[in-house]
Order: sequence, then structure tokens, then C-alpha cells
Amino acid sequence: MSYQALARKWRPSQFAELVGQEHVVRVLTHALEEDRLHHAYLFTGTRGVGKTTVARLLALCLNCVEGTTASSCGQCDACLDLRAGRFVDLVEIDAASHTGVDNIRTLLDNAQFPPVRGRYKIYLIDEVHMLSKAAFNALLMTLEEPPEHIKFLLATTDPSRLPVTILSRCLQFHLRNLDPSLIASRVEQILNAEKIPFESAGVNRIARAAAGSMRDALSLVDQAIGLGEGRVLESEVTAMLGVVDADLLEKMFTALAEDNAESLLSLADEYMAGTPDVDALFSAMASLARQISLVSRVPKALDKRDPSAKAVLKLHPVLSDEALQVYYQAALSGRKDLPFAPDATTCLHMTLLRMLAFAPLLKLGKTSSASRKNISIALQDSASSSGSAAPNGPSSTPKLPNSASPSVADPSKPDLPKATVAQPPAGTSVADK
Repeated sequence: MSYQALARKWRPSQFAELVGQEHVVRVLTHALEEDRLHHAYLFTGTRGVGKTTVARLLALCLNCVEGTTASSCGQCDACLDLRAGRFVDLVEIDAASHTGVDNIRTLLDNAQFPPVRGRYKIYLIDEVHMLSKAAFNALLMTLEEPPEHIKFLLATTDPSRLPVTILSRCLQFHLRNLDPSLIASRVEQILNAEKIPFESAGVNRIARAAAGSMRDALSLVDQAIGLGEGRVLESEVTAMLGVVDADLLEKMFTALAEDNAESLLSLADEYMAGTPDVDALFSAMASLARQISLVSRVPKALDKRDPSAKAVLKLHPVLSDEALQVYYQAALSGRKDLPFAPDATTCLHMTLLRMLAFAPLLKLGKTSSASRKNISIALQDSASSSGSAAPNGPSSTPKLPNSASPSVADPSKPDLPKATVAQPPAGTSVADK
């Protein structure tokens, strides 16, 4: 048998296997168990979150020979044919390629006939927002009062393009983007079942790159397996995705903390010598600044699965909140300036120098050599303790000074007399003067 993509092979076959869409599963389960079924359902959400999968599972539960239930048997002829895509009473239409009113009229002409094998005749219209205005108008009457044996299942990534008259005739369910931790957990489960070796750090990078889409994550896993010769390795995943190396980010933020422009620009030139993506670097720097700032205020927010967790543990005790805000804003500003800069290297250099120039290390000027030495010592102490567990509370390690230190009286200079204000004689007022 030819190889089948993981996204297709591991498509959920029961509602219980859906990940991250419990709010949709709960409503549909109760409707099926209590036989309170609407005639039209609309599933919305971004790509790869399970819209078509939920629609097919609902069709499976509606036409299972064992009866209308939230968990189909999966063994009857109707279930097997539905999963194989050959069930005659399930009509799937791709609205992106069948946009015209003639396509909808053909569909409606056949809707009057009862189902051949199943309990219901189901019309599943994917990317329904691509239908023309005339097609929507032709669908309105049947969608509002369809025959008892008809169910409409609509799916779209852009519900804002649907007419209000269509939206008002459907029960709408919005499928959420999946959290990276849920995606990583599901991917690891699949890789274990497939007996494919993997590194958790590589899986975590894939989960974050998927941007909430399980299908995208599994497609990236297929690509990573091919690149890693049957394994999912962090180094191969990093090269495949083109993400910024966590060690480079840690070194850059360390140079920023030490106010070391020479080291910072050297790291920038080293990055530009490879296959650089300056926009991705700015995005990664902004993300790391956000994580450090978050952990400084809420230590429990540290995600140990994140590839940058080590850098966060090392840097959060020595970077002030004000400095992190400057780094974040400078990184965002660099992304905006990138299209207008003479070249990418110039934009990168000037953005990094802007971080140094405006970071509130000392308000009276540049950081002294003694201050930089103290910061380096603090970074080394933080690095030596970063291997321990996540902090349970705010760190006691002193942060970078946010303002100049209070002035100390110099014994070599005499104290100046304090100025006094003459008081008017008793019994007089300023007006008398």
C-alpha cells in the first residue's frame, strides 16, 4: 500500500479524538443524544483546525446503522463507506470550484428525493463563502425550510463574507486555533504510535510553527521525517523552518544587558553571513522580550517546553522591565522600517544600536565599566543557577538599575549653607508691604 500522509491517516474517527474543540463536541454530542438536530450547521475557523472533520463526523453519527448517536460504531456498511468517501447520501461540494448558481440549482433539484441508503441526505459545502451572490439567493429558501431528510453542513474560513440571511439560518460553531502544547502532545502521541524517534524540542518548534493548525503541524512532521531520515531532530527542524537559533538570541540579549555594542554587532554580522531572515530575527527578539517580561512578573508563566526557556531563566533576573519594553518596541519598529531601509544589514545594525541607545541602563549617560562588570557577574551567576527548576517567585537577583543611583555626599567638598527665606515682621502682612 502506498504511503498515506499523517494528516490523512490520523484524521479523527470519533468526536472523542478531536483535540482542542471541546466546546463544539459538547454541543453536538448533546444534540445527537437528545435528538435535537438542527437542519443547517456552519463551522468556521482557520485552516487545519477540523471544520471538515467535524462535519464528516456529524454525518457519520447521523447515518450510522446503529442509530443516531454521538459515537458511531465504525463497523457498519454506512460507517465504512462514509470513511472511504463513497457514501451515496453524503454529497461534498467544493464551493471554490462550484461557485455558480447552476451548481446550486442542480443540488436543490436532487434535494427533493429521499436518501438511498442512509437516514439523512447530507450536503457538505466546503469554503461556502466562495459561492456567488446568485448562488446564495438560490440557496436561501431551501436552507430555511428543507425537507425532513436533508441536513446542510457548511464550512468556511471567512464567515464575514457570508450574507446575513445565510448566517441567520444556521447554527454557527467557531473552531479555535489549537494551543501549541496540545499540538505537541498530539504529535508526540502519533510519532510514538508510528514508532518514529523524535526530540521533544523539535516537536515543540513544529507545534509553534503550525500557528494553531493541526494539519499544518502534521504536514511539517512529514517533512521533518524526510529531512531527518526517519527521525524528527531539533537541528533539522530548525534548519527546515528557518527559525532563529535560541543560542543566538541568548547571546544578543546578553550583549544588550552588558551594553556591549562590539559583541552585539559581531553577532549580527555572523547571522547575516548565513541565510538571514531579518524580519524573523526581529520577531524572535520581540517574542523573547515578551517571555522574559512575563516571567519576571508571573514566574509560573514559564513554559519549560519552549526552546528559549533556558535563555529566559538566565536573563530575566538581570533585565529591567523598562529595558525589555524598549527592546520589544525597537524590534517591532525594526520590522516596520525593514522595507524602507537601504538594506537588511543596515536595518539590523541600526535597530540593535537603537536598543542600546534608548535602554534605561543609566539615565546619566552610558553604563560605566564597573556597572558592566557587575552585570556580567550577575549574568554568570544567573547562568549557573538556570539549570534548576523554574522559579517559584520573583528572583532576588538585582535587576539592571532603572535610574541613576542616589548621590553620596563627597567628604572632600564642604557642605553649602542652605538658603533661607526672610520672614516678615510679626503683625504685618505681604499686602502692607
